[in-house]
Amino acid sequence: EFIVFVGPSGCGKSTTLRMIAGLEEISYGELYIDDKLMNSAAPKDRDIAMVFQSYALYPQMTVYNNMAYALKLRKVPKAEIDARVRAAAEILRLTPYLDRKPRALSGGQRQRVAIARALATDPKVLLCDEATSALDPDTTRSILGLIREINQKMGITVVVITHQMSVVEAICDRVAILDGGQVVEEGTVQEIFAKPKTAAARRLVAPGGGKASRELASFAPDDHVIRLTFNGSSTEKPLVASLAAETGILVSVLSADTRDLNQKCFGSMLLRLPRDVAEARRAMEYIRTQPGVTVEEVTGL
Repeated sequence: EFIVFVGPSGCGKSTTLRMIAGLEEISYGELYIDDKLMNSAAPKDRDIAMVFQSYALYPQMTVYNNMAYALKLRKVPKAEIDARVRAAAEILRLTPYLDRKPRALSGGQRQRVAIARALATDPKVLLCDEATSALDPDTTRSILGLIREINQKMGITVVVITHQMSVVEAICDRVAILDGGQVVEEGTVQEIFAKPKTAAARRLVAPGGGKASRELASFAPDDHVIRLTFNGSSTEKPLVASLAAETGILVSVLSADTRDLNQKCFGSMLLRLPRDVAEARRAMEYIRTQPGVTVEEVTGL
């Protein structure tokens, strides 16, 4: 599984990850990894690996030795260490850099070394603590793609914590939203984006969601305004453009907060329909026939 814990600073994301890793004591509840109770297990006995935002590489060691260090501490045979390090380097596309030291690498390459070092220990669970927040957008997408590939090809459970909704959109299967030290909502990415149930989820999914309601007071009495909610409609057929092309009816987009996930659209949009009542009703009828879209009248027709 690939799950992301998301929420604002101070909501408990890092503490949750540290409890899973065994770096913080669990004061209440039970933690199971692979159906085994782990509350009292030492970090080294939990079969997990952790990737940090700061890379945490040893500057005096080569990439190879950074990746091999934890295995040497565990007294893994030398031949097995070499095989594991080279296999992880191949997956993370680091083979040409094994003899370099961290200072000779870019930020993205250093983060790949940190991930490869974690993979070399052959964990059941990979924990990523804001692993991409210090990287530029292009490097972030590359690293997220590699983590997703690891999850799918190697069957490793991945737990990511982040405050960036772009990370949630890009890679995960399930998302848990934390607020005030509690998981206030969890589900598939599609469920959360389509129908956020809590205020915390709505703030993250649609941070500009309050703008539309503040604009309502400025509408004229004869304005016809509707709110669309996209619950996974196809992005291959843009609704406003197809409405204009197929019916000749033009509408105004007053506000929109939508996201594309796997070629499906989630979010909401506020539209002003034509003032001509007949045209407005035709537009409503057309929109209501579109799959994955629900319509709410903000001002009556």
